[in-house]
Amino acid sequence: MLKLKGTITAMVTPFDANDNVDYGALKAFVDWQCESGVEGICAVGTSGESPTLSHEEHHKVIEKTIEFAAGRVKVIAGTGANSTAEAISLTRAAIAAGGADASLQVTPYYNKPNAEGIYRHFATIADLGLPVVLYNVPGRSGREIPLDVVARLAQHPNVVAIKEAGGSVERVSAIKHICPDFTVLSGDDSLTLPMVSVGAEGVISVASNVMPKEVGDFVRLALAEDFPAARAAHFKLYNLFHDLFIDTNPIMVKEALVLMKKIGPGFRLPLCETTPEKREQMRKTLAALGLV
Repeated sequence: MLKLKGTITAMVTPFDANDNVDYGALKAFVDWQCESGVEGICAVGTSGESPTLSHEEHHKVIEKTIEFAAGRVKVIAGTGANSTAEAISLTRAAIAAGGADASLQVTPYYNKPNAEGIYRHFATIADLGLPVVLYNVPGRSGREIPLDVVARLAQHPNVVAIKEAGGSVERVSAIKHICPDFTVLSGDDSLTLPMVSVGAEGVISVASNVMPKEVGDFVRLALAEDFPAARAAHFKLYNLFHDLFIDTNPIMVKEALVLMKKIGPGFRLPLCETTPEKREQMRKTLAALGLV
């Protein structure tokens, strides 16, 4: 069974001045992430603006990410949707591209299925054969994956992990209590340290878009149970963790990367640029970290 561990970057999708996906910038970004020592990258998740990519773009970004990574890190393909049929179609395309290590599957959003519907949705996608990372993010989906459903899904041979982005360390404890061998990954940078302390095995990170080496080093310290050093690293990174979420993700991480000249400016509506005040707050945080 696939084992995921460490830092997996929830990558942004760069756009050019004409609002097209900038594949040159994407290649440079993937190279930088791989060279910085992260253990994995996730294409076209929430931070990749998945709701605004066409299906053709969605397929191509995943295909190109796999090509650019060239086996240097694990690649997770964001192929979730609130329609099971759409999630199946996106996942089949990722399988056909070859080289994806797993898919990230968000809880179906807006239609808010009951517990059995949630179970059947994830199980149906897992039956396709590509390892599945469940994505619990009730703040966006309107539904938490119930603990008993997590326990049922953990028994599926292709369900390999869960990304916990519900802001609850207690829930990580609960999952590890009922499924001690099931992999939990933090979905909140600022909670990675306490989540690792109760059994999480890494993070699917927004902050590692900006500081991949430093976030990777921080998580490795935590996993090695060097908690004094990990705590010091956490507080060094804390302002970044905080400021990446003073506006809707991925607005601030893209603003940061533009300030760092890693990507060009570009969002797709309904997302747009942040306020001048929040951009200046991010600039000051990046300057304090020596990034601008």
